[in-house]
Amino acid sequence: MKKILFILIAAAAVWAVDDIPDDYGAKDAQLAELKSSLDTIESKLSDNVWATRYSNYNTFQKLSAELEETEAAIKKQAKNAEKVLELQKKQSTLKEQIELLKEFQKAPFSSMITAPEIEILQKITNPVAVIPGFSYIKQLKSEKDEYKNRLEGLSKTADELGKKERILSQIVKLSDEAQFLDELNETRQELTEFNAAADIAKTTYGVYEKRVNEAINRTSEDIKAQMKKALDIVIFIIASVALSFLFKFIIKKTITDNERLYTANKFINLVNITLIVVILLFAYIENVTYLVTVLGFASAGIAIAMKDMFMSMLGWTVIVFGGSFHVGDRIKVRKDGEDVVGDIIDISLLRMTIYEDVTIVTVNSNRRAGRIIFVPNNYIFTDLIANYSHHSMKTVWDGIDVVFSFESNHKKAAHIIKDIARKYSKGYTEIAKKQMSKLRNQYSIKNPNVEPRVFTFIEPYGVKISVWYMANTFATLSLRSTISAEIMEAIASHDDIVIAYPTQTIYMDRRVKAGESKPIGEGGEEI
Repeated sequence: MKKILFILIAAAAVWAVDDIPDDYGAKDAQLAELKSSLDTIESKLSDNVWATRYSNYNTFQKLSAELEETEAAIKKQAKNAEKVLELQKKQSTLKEQIELLKEFQKAPFSSMITAPEIEILQKITNPVAVIPGFSYIKQLKSEKDEYKNRLEGLSKTADELGKKERILSQIVKLSDEAQFLDELNETRQELTEFNAAADIAKTTYGVYEKRVNEAINRTSEDIKAQMKKALDIVIFIIASVALSFLFKFIIKKTITDNERLYTANKFINLVNITLIVVILLFAYIENVTYLVTVLGFASAGIAIAMKDMFMSMLGWTVIVFGGSFHVGDRIKVRKDGEDVVGDIIDISLLRMTIYEDVTIVTVNSNRRAGRIIFVPNNYIFTDLIANYSHHSMKTVWDGIDVVFSFESNHKKAAHIIKDIARKYSKGYTEIAKKQMSKLRNQYSIKNPNVEPRVFTFIEPYGVKISVWYMANTFATLSLRSTISAEIMEAIASHDDIVIAYPTQTIYMDRRVKAGESKPIGEGGEEI
């Protein structure tokens, strides 16, 4: 019996000895797996901005504690000059490092969990401010998403630290190494800081989200109100314009007199524009009376202090909005008896710039061309300015005068001249007819006939035939030269037509009786 019991005890001891290496092998494998997981988490946290900030904060605290110890050691080693010098060098190095990490002196996450400032946008009161309103909403949403993503990074970091804490707890149970226990304590302290920061961030984000949503809702309501107001105004303007066209159509059918039709159209336009301006003023200006008062005093002051400049700016307004002059128009300006004809090449706030071309004015009067002439805008109120190409007109009346002797067949001459003028101005006449039809829709023109015209007048030295025809607004001299040459050539082939010039006819009689006076010529002189 004792022998059997001994054998069983020996076998159990062998089994126990065989089981010891297996337990230790499983423990090492588990420990290695835990360390591998720990390295993975450490790798993730190494590039994490939150972990980096806490590491800097922790470093600052350690450096501060070390600096205090060094300063205390300096006091204790005051008699040992060599030791004091060494400690002072260390103290200087520590201060420099602490200065670099000064921003981490207090809570490590205070700057990162602080919500962004919400800019207060003024109330949207007009359609133009709608665009900045959309930009404001987009900016708030972008800042909100950015802040949310930042706080989510804090939560994820806290989760990783929780995993790290659990792994270190298991490692400490399986290993007797002191470094893991120290690391576990540091991780728990770090996790406490992160959890506290996450709780604060959660509360802060809730308040910030409500403020952002409130600002977005307020701005959205303002935008909707302005869009609705703008839509109502657009509908009103469209209705007003449609009614004006309807009234114009009705009066065009009922009024046959061109002058009355023209006046009625102008009146409808005036009422329509006035109504639209009044609606816009009352829709977007809170105190119209205050605006009118301010503008009245301001205009009076400007008019007194800078009369000419103010009048030029007012003239610019009339030019631009009145549509009387445009860049490219050919105009004639008369100032102090001198005429200037040229093309408008620029219209600025204070003046019109004109390029002087070769025209009949430069040929007969100035004998100069190509000058750049500056005409103040206020001239439209005080001096004569003629527009040769207003309302896109491309033609203008031009005329040639030819004087024939009294003995010439002036009817035949008039017929020849009119045929020549009609031949060479035919293209411009057709253009003028189309333009005149358009011009009559805007102005009351009683005589829209643009066919060449011939007039006959009695002059002291003969019969003057004046022919008028349509020519290119910007090239009248060329057509005048062509027609003049053709008239000279055509007249030369007719013997019964003679071009006249200033002459005197003298009657002489050689037989003079006694007591009679001498013949007297046309000039009243005795011959």
